[in-house]
Amino acid sequence: MFSTPQDQFLLFTALKIVAVIALVLPMIAYSVMAERRISAWIQDRVGPNRVGPMGLLQPLADGLKFLLKEDFTPAHVRKVYFWLAPAITMIPAFLTLAVIPFGSHLGNQKMVIADLNVGILYTFGIVSLGVYGIVLAGYASNSKYPFLGGIRSSAQMVSYEIAMGMSVVPLFMLAGDLNLSKVIEYQAQHGWLILYAPFSFIIFMVSAFAETNRLPFDLPESETELVAGYHTEYSSMKFALFFLGEYANMIAASAMMVTLFLGGWTFPGVPMDGGVGLGILHIAIFLAKMIAFMVVFIWVRWMLPRFRYDQLMDLGWRRFVPVALANILFYAVVLWFKATHA
Repeated sequence: MFSTPQDQFLLFTALKIVAVIALVLPMIAYSVMAERRISAWIQDRVGPNRVGPMGLLQPLADGLKFLLKEDFTPAHVRKVYFWLAPAITMIPAFLTLAVIPFGSHLGNQKMVIADLNVGILYTFGIVSLGVYGIVLAGYASNSKYPFLGGIRSSAQMVSYEIAMGMSVVPLFMLAGDLNLSKVIEYQAQHGWLILYAPFSFIIFMVSAFAETNRLPFDLPESETELVAGYHTEYSSMKFALFFLGEYANMIAASAMMVTLFLGGWTFPGVPMDGGVGLGILHIAIFLAKMIAFMVVFIWVRWMLPRFRYDQLMDLGWRRFVPVALANILFYAVVLWFKATHA
């Protein structure tokens, strides 16, 4: 039935897509629970612990709650855009995961859905689409608080996309390739890029907080000022899609940082080539690194205060953009010097 190479390629690609979605959706659900438990631990209180053993079925209860709530659409909203916005917010995070190498090989199959030669350009192109969902939600709600949240988000995400994009330029100057699998191979041979480009890592990580609207950059939905910001008028599954989209973006950002700076699925002392068992170990290494970044995302939310909006924009335009430019110039000079004096 699947005799031709094209048929086999389509089959294995479909299986990888199903496997990634089947893994990411529970990760999103349990990231929400982890956030609630970690915040409870930080605040010295008891988190969710009633539904199932140690509260492990709490995500299931939350999912049923969203499904069973009334899907209410206010009369004053712009309905088509109001319905589109949640989906547009969530989809880009899943599309970003398509180019992330989450392992080496299982059999003769690469553990990446689409091994693009311009993977990083694809990633930034897709990530930039996420802001449209938030802006549409603010515009379609036809209400002042969501509108202010949408305006804030558009300015914030555009500002930090520039710094984030420039922060990775030195990595590809070092690796000499835009393919994310090749970047991982370079790190396996020369060491993790966080050691060679620490300023790039700092800029990328802080920009990732801004891109995912997480504290201390949660100005688009700051509860103390805007009720809930761009999703104030949403309920039921529409609100759940915004909620899931935020955590899916956190997972995508964590996966990108692991791939670009922490060697992806590689680890010192672990062979790169081997059988199926080693391929599974590589996937486990990648997931462990990614979960560590997710814990950092959650920890920062409950430990740091929110920026004022002028401070947020000042940090993006007057600090990160000049530093990112200087960072690119520094690595360009170093590589030129090495090439001319080799």
